[in-house]
Amino acid sequence: MPSVDFRLYLVTDRHQTAGRPLLSVLAQAVGAGVRAVQLRERDLPTRALLSLAIDLQRELPEAKLFINDRVDLALALSTQGVHLRESSLAVSEVRGVLQPFQLLGLSAHSVEGVVAAEQQGADFIVLGPIYDTPSKRQYGLPLGLRLLEQAARSVRLPIFAIGGITAARARVVRQAGAFGVAVLSSILCAVNVEEATQELLAAIDIEQ
Repeated sequence: MPSVDFRLYLVTDRHQTAGRPLLSVLAQAVGAGVRAVQLRERDLPTRALLSLAIDLQRELPEAKLFINDRVDLALALSTQGVHLRESSLAVSEVRGVLQPFQLLGLSAHSVEGVVAAEQQGADFIVLGPIYDTPSKRQYGLPLGLRLLEQAARSVRLPIFAIGGITAARARVVRQAGAFGVAVLSSILCAVNVEEATQELLAAIDIEQ
């Protein structure tokens, strides 16, 4: 089984790029050190999503590409993996159709969800929202650092903290047990994408 060899997981939202082309923003982030991108344009029709994924693979080959929820596209394009919602397809079923090199990430919103993800065969977990953030309010109140610490003690899988993550908070969640962080606006909305990316990468490197 392939290993999770990245600690910064960039989740896309073309509506949060301050009017800039998504591919351009992602290219700046990847150039500054992002090594994993989750394509999460859930409102795009299949043909447009497929075209965007192909563009990302061609233009940013150094970044691992994960497709949100679309197992069919992940298989068709042989992306590095797929990312599932907690309420999506069963992890065990998806694991059975993925190629050996493909990783399976899962979003979770509780310790119970984290434990279930490990038992079912996920490779890594995105847990949140840890802090308040508009994009995650549909999942309820922020989980907080104490729950993150409990989750990290409960499983061996890498946990990525998401929700209101800034460079300062990235260091805090790493100290609380997170393997890494998943972000949207901290990079996508940044005036200087490269600088924002580098600040996050420095913050999650707690061994400095």
